[in-house]
Amino acid sequence: MEKKTFSIPNISCGHCVKTIQRELMEIPGVTGVEGDPGLKSVVVHWEAPATLDKIKATLEEIHYPPSE
Repeated sequence: MEKKTFSIPNISCGHCVKTIQRELMEIPGVTGVEGDPGLKSVVVHWEAPATLDKIKATLEEIHYPPSE
């Protein structure tokens, strides 16, 4: 299982975190998404068939691009 913390500057509240959680959990293989609006970050857990590129692409599609 893979795990990564993404820094996402566009997170402003708990609603943003819920939106990110809902969208990422729709990706097959994503097993968990935890967010912290105060730190403007989310931790994503996944396994195949999900990939880091797919997760990043989804974050960009929903207007929460990670700042890496």
